[in-house]
Amino acid sequence: MPAALRDTPMSEPAAPRATRRISALRGLWPFLKPHRRLALGWLVFLGLSSGASLVLPMAFRHIIDKGFGHSSPAVINETFVALFGVALVLAVATAARYFCITLLSERSLADLRSTLYAQVIRLDVGFFERSRVGELLSRLSADTEVVQALVGSGVSVALRSAVMLVGAAVAMAWTAPSLAALTALVIPAVMLPILVFGRRVQKLSRASQDRLADAAAIANETLNASTAVKAYAREAIESTRYGNAIARALATARRRIGMRALLTMAVIVLVFGAITLVLWEGARQVLAGMLDPGVLGQFVLYAVFAAGSVAGLSEVWGDVLRAAGAMERLGELLAERPGIVEPAEPQALPRPVRGALRFENVAFHYPSRPDAAALHDFTLEVHPGETVALVGPSGAGKSTVFSLLLRFYDPQSGRISLDGIDLRALRLAELRGAIALVPQETVIFSGSATDNIRFGRADAGDDEVVEAACAAEANEFIRALPEGYAAEMGERGVRLSGGQRQRIAIARAILRDAPLLLLDEATSALDAQSEAAIQQALARLEQGRTTLVIAHRLATVQRADRIVVMDGGRIVAQGTHESLLAEGGLYAELARLQFVA
Repeated sequence: MPAALRDTPMSEPAAPRATRRISALRGLWPFLKPHRRLALGWLVFLGLSSGASLVLPMAFRHIIDKGFGHSSPAVINETFVALFGVALVLAVATAARYFCITLLSERSLADLRSTLYAQVIRLDVGFFERSRVGELLSRLSADTEVVQALVGSGVSVALRSAVMLVGAAVAMAWTAPSLAALTALVIPAVMLPILVFGRRVQKLSRASQDRLADAAAIANETLNASTAVKAYAREAIESTRYGNAIARALATARRRIGMRALLTMAVIVLVFGAITLVLWEGARQVLAGMLDPGVLGQFVLYAVFAAGSVAGLSEVWGDVLRAAGAMERLGELLAERPGIVEPAEPQALPRPVRGALRFENVAFHYPSRPDAAALHDFTLEVHPGETVALVGPSGAGKSTVFSLLLRFYDPQSGRISLDGIDLRALRLAELRGAIALVPQETVIFSGSATDNIRFGRADAGDDEVVEAACAAEANEFIRALPEGYAAEMGERGVRLSGGQRQRIAIARAILRDAPLLLLDEATSALDAQSEAAIQQALARLEQGRTTLVIAHRLATVQRADRIVVMDGGRIVAQGTHESLLAEGGLYAELARLQFVA
């Protein structure tokens, strides 16, 4: 990655907004819609299981009112066979409902995760400059798990509870209208705590997820820099920092759990207080001969169903609020739009690509540093097949030139063209497909050596991979690995030395066979013997290609056709090594410091 990108500090996550809305869950619909059949099956089996449950109290009423003493064995047999049949329907329908809703959640959340990753990986470098990878990983994992818990079980419990509540309420009104009317009077008292505590639970749920994301970001940063942590003996410090982040997350979670506990307690007290009141009135009516015992028993069972449904809804409400907070965070990612966009009507590069580059009065500053210009009125023309070296002190703007060529950013003014076509008029894939980059800090993935080299060109065959490795002087050390080209490189290439990682990157560039080559300190991690061999490989690679080289070691750029000296985002001199030495100035000073020292 270019130095200008490496040195940019990541921004802190935005503070949570004051209000969170349940409407964020509407963002789930596009991922649920393709699986309508599973949703329909779930609803059908939900209706069957709920209907079977609501039939059970009728059987108990029949048993209570008729009594065993007034019924024949045949009637008793028929009653219990019917009761078992209802239970069988309930069991099958419940299992089928579980299968449908669980598979629905797995499929829809798999689509959500895939869409999120595809969205994030396509965002421009500026997005990653102001974001933290740990927080993004938290959203892709923890937040989607919260949403999956809601879809996989919470929605099922909520809708089943709602159906049972409505069914039980209708059955209660049909069974004993007077008792049902009394029950209806206390419903507002039951719903009040849900409305009062619900908003607070939602805010705490979002805050809890944000604090967990902060902790994940710290863990991601430090674990990916474990060697630096150990080199500076910061294990205890970083452990404390992570522990403090976890403590903050725990404190927020404790407040959220406490609020949910209060909500649950209030609902249970009010629900069962209402049931007790209704039963008391029902018992008085039975004693007065106004109500049959079986009717009261049936009403009580329906009331229990209704109470259980209300309790279930109150429990699920907390999950809904957590999922709303998670979905809102995910919605922010889905709504993110890259600053670097494809042209509506892209132009095509001429074939073959010649590699003529032209910077015309380019001015640029990074979005994170709007007051510090990285390039000032930068004008440079590079001819096809020419090798141009960019040299200068750190912060001169060399890596910025590479970033603009790759269109990681667009200049605020001026124009950059490739073969006469403005970079902004090209499709990003076509532009970047014409460029091979060898960065200073090589990224190695956890796959095999073959996979890492083939990263340069996905359709390359095994023979081409080996040929590229040979040209990059990487074949010998790869063959020496226990499994050769199939050997796993380890996360971030931990099993390789710095020079070996850099030779893998050079092999990628050779395999890519692009007309424009960008070398950012391509031999900085090599020993003198390996560097000599790589320089020969690079010399062959550069033939017939336009090459831009960034180098701090001037000995590596003396063979360039032209050396461009940069300072403070401007070109201060250009020419050959000999002419620049004779001219004096910054280049001669840099050469004196390196060659004389």
